[in-house]
Amino acid sequence: MVEDTRAGGPPPGAASSRDRMLVAAKALFAGQGYENTSTVAIARQAGTSESQLMKHFGSKEGLLEAIFEHAWQQIAAATVHAVEYLASPADKLTGLVNTMLTVMEKDPDLKLLLLLEGRRIRKEGHMVMLTGGYRQFVHTVDDLLGQMRAAGQLRPDVPIEGVRSALMGAFEGLMRDQLLAQRLGYPAHYSGRDLRTIFNAIVAAFATAPAAGAARRRARRKSRRR
Repeated sequence: MVEDTRAGGPPPGAASSRDRMLVAAKALFAGQGYENTSTVAIARQAGTSESQLMKHFGSKEGLLEAIFEHAWQQIAAATVHAVEYLASPADKLTGLVNTMLTVMEKDPDLKLLLLLEGRRIRKEGHMVMLTGGYRQFVHTVDDLLGQMRAAGQLRPDVPIEGVRSALMGAFEGLMRDQLLAQRLGYPAHYSGRDLRTIFNAIVAAFATAPAAGAARRRARRKSRRR
């Protein structure tokens, strides 16, 4: 099938039509909102046709899901590289969080979509979007918490899945409020360094006493280096 390369779109050889649609949709969803962005506008910006969009993604919701899946694959790959040489599971958990923050800070459009669109109920499916990449990330966090417990670094009186939900909820909440502060003046004017310090304090609350003390010392050292 011959693609419709319209004026204003990228040259066909710049990337595959699928990749161009992912890039265009991410920018448009972040700039105009998911509900306000049409598949026609996405195809036009990507320099292709609406029929190609439907062929690759099936629907606008399918395109958003593909954006999230690609993002979580990127985060997973970056996380593996970041924690590769860390021995302590507690350090790996901190490295994982720092990696996520770094990825989002480098890609504001992705940050906005993950935080504001990722948990919204979709009228098409009447449920939130949980991609395979996100589920794998959850599994990775649970595995690190399990390693912490096995190493005596995690309090034995709290369930691992509950700790994960608390940590991920706190992380998303901190990031989302910070984003709202930047865009809407919401009262959450803390820096990226503040966010990391707060999150480390929350992790320390679930750690056993020696691990909690070590976490606080690491946080102080990182604060002095910045």
